Amino acid sequence: MSPALYGHPFSSYTQKALIALYENATPFEFRSIGPDTPEHMAAWLERWPMARFPLLVDGERQVVETSVIVEYLQLAHPGPVRLVPDDPMAALDVRFLDRFFDLYVMDAVQLAVAATLGRIPMAADDGRKLAGERLESAYAWLEGHLAGKTWAAGETFTLADCAAAPSLFYADWTQPIAETYPALRAYRARLLARPSFARAVDEAREFRPLFPLGAPDRD
Repeated sequence: MSPALYGHPFSSYTQKALIALYENATPFEFRSIGPDTPEHMAAWLERWPMARFPLLVDGERQVVETSVIVEYLQLAHPGPVRLVPDDPMAALDVRFLDRFFDLYVMDAVQLAVAATLGRIPMAADDGRKLAGERLESAYAWLEGHLAGKTWAAGETFTLADCAAAPSLFYADWTQPIAETYPALRAYRARLLARPSFARAVDEAREFRPLFPLGAPDRD
């Protein structure tokens, strides 16, 4: 039986897992969580009451937290694309970059979104401003790090790029990546052109009106 992924196509972390699945053409069932699929919502919450997605169910095993899901897929459903290097030191670099994109890019986007939706005690404008400051710091670091690289960790597409793709996709909507960051802008363009991420973006296109900061008419 193929694994099942619970999530939403517009969710950045669901997209991160989808990229890994698409990279290796791993057979799976996608169980979208939303008002039209109450059966998936109930099963998801029963299995993971923390109510965060995605959730991967593979036989009797369930796996949460997207970085762990990607590593699990490499162990349990290996394919030709090795998203975590076998070399321990190279793997450590990839895991650091994965954490960087989640913690310093995507978290900043989520701060702006949460403030806009009133989910945290911060005015929407203040949340957007703070998120923008944090993203500018991340952009500046990434501009230097990416110099001379095709992908986040070098010449090979990895877990770090699975994290980077949705993070930078939504980050640029939140705090546009300026022309003063040419390496970062080119990297984001390469991610958007990668077939696995392009597929995830297309599958979520109909949900763009849900983006609370306003989805730009591009990408």
